[in-house]
Amino acid sequence: MEEFATDERSRLGLAFPVRPLASEVRRRHLSSQGTNALETIDDNPVLLEDGSDDVFGKLRQRKLSQSNPTPRVRSKKMALFEGSSGAPPPSLLYPSTSAPNVTFEENTSSRPRLNPLRTDSGHDRPYRFSFYSNSLPSTIHARSLSEIPGPGQSFQELFTGVDNADQLSHQEPPSSKMSKVPSQATSAGGQPDHLKEKRPGPLSLSGPNSDPESHTWWLDVLQPTDDEMRMLSKVFSIHPLTTEDIQMEETREKIELFRNYYLVCFRGFDQDQYSPTYLEPLNMYIIVFREGILSFHFHATPHPQNVRRRIKQLKDYISVTSDWISYALIDDITDAFGPLIQSIEYEVDSIDELVLILKDTEQSDMLRRIGTCRKKVMGLLRLMGNKADVVKGLAKRCNENWSVAPKSDIGLYLSDIQDHLITMTQNLNHYEKILSRSHSNYLAQISIEMTDANNQINDVLSKLTALGTVLIPMNLITGLWGMNVHVPGQDIQVGYTWFFSIIGALAGFALLGSFLAYRVLVSR
Repeated sequence: MEEFATDERSRLGLAFPVRPLASEVRRRHLSSQGTNALETIDDNPVLLEDGSDDVFGKLRQRKLSQSNPTPRVRSKKMALFEGSSGAPPPSLLYPSTSAPNVTFEENTSSRPRLNPLRTDSGHDRPYRFSFYSNSLPSTIHARSLSEIPGPGQSFQELFTGVDNADQLSHQEPPSSKMSKVPSQATSAGGQPDHLKEKRPGPLSLSGPNSDPESHTWWLDVLQPTDDEMRMLSKVFSIHPLTTEDIQMEETREKIELFRNYYLVCFRGFDQDQYSPTYLEPLNMYIIVFREGILSFHFHATPHPQNVRRRIKQLKDYISVTSDWISYALIDDITDAFGPLIQSIEYEVDSIDELVLILKDTEQSDMLRRIGTCRKKVMGLLRLMGNKADVVKGLAKRCNENWSVAPKSDIGLYLSDIQDHLITMTQNLNHYEKILSRSHSNYLAQISIEMTDANNQINDVLSKLTALGTVLIPMNLITGLWGMNVHVPGQDIQVGYTWFFSIIGALAGFALLGSFLAYRVLVSR
């Protein structure tokens, strides 16, 4: 892991190298000067044995948790802080050749201000790594994996929560320590008990205290690259099947137990209503060890930040373990469905009440509303999918005797999540039935209205047909007599007897035809 960080740092041109042996050099220097390692280091440069000078930064002013009221002597390089109430020191002392491209404003802001004169340090890249540990007062956000450790800190110290300088300062001199070696409790293989690791692997994740609840870490990775996945898989002994599922972005929700960890695949959704990918699935892959947790996701999501905020609020009342962090992630993803389902409930009730009482002019967008709401419901049902079974399987593992399975107390919380998932799934199915009924009622109402309009048109056409039946014979007679044909009475030169007689006959025929047509229409 250190080699990967060194290669990445040189590739990105980062100007703040991590020196894993700095704590050891500092301890040697203090021991040679006869100074107690626990005393506060002053701000002046320290002259080493080889004539070079080394500079140790001041303590960073940050908010400490109740479980760790005394800060370790560490100048941590953090790109961004969450929930830190104190501002950073006005200036940090770094060697002139390795000064980071970060400056601070005095008494103005607690966030670093980038130096615009430096453009080769990669500070324009997004923060893809977030590291939380209950032994640290703040969460570390970094653009690359190599930026997570502080100056003079190794990954071993970071993940175990132990400072080598602090740990060695509490130990006795080698002469006195060797005299006590035979009296130490050893295991069957002759190895001291305090040197035994909880799990095999290239990186020891256990500190001197073997209790996993005493130190829990969480590394959240956004859009991991293939090189980073290979390195993390090698360091944490992740199975190739798990690595393949993460790299291929496996969409099926599941839980799998392995030798030293268990994997949880859980899906959320894009919560940005103005995003073109709104309600699209977002996969979260959670690898839970006994000492810590790794989480991977390929899209920005607020769930990790929400969980860290929840840990900050409850850390004085609960024991933050890796199982609890995995539960909190699952619970936060599940709770994200609540407001959306609530809004769908309001929309469904509105549609169900208005579909039969709105007038024709007010129902122009009702079909669109029904279609949009049904699309949301079907999308959420697809997202809910297999969640209840996954949580049920995870809660079932709590009662098994697997060393990596969640503890039984987490099973109670998982059962509560399962109840919420089942309730939300039932509500969505109920909303789908209501929308289906409203859709059918709306279409039936439209059909009735169209039938009524057709009947009215038919009545008008019947009247026009009756009128045409009366007028066509009259039009035939007048049309014929208007041509070059012999008209009765045209030879009589005096009087209009024939003319009025013909007009009277046509009028009588029209009255008789109208009366008969009226009788026929009324009889229907």
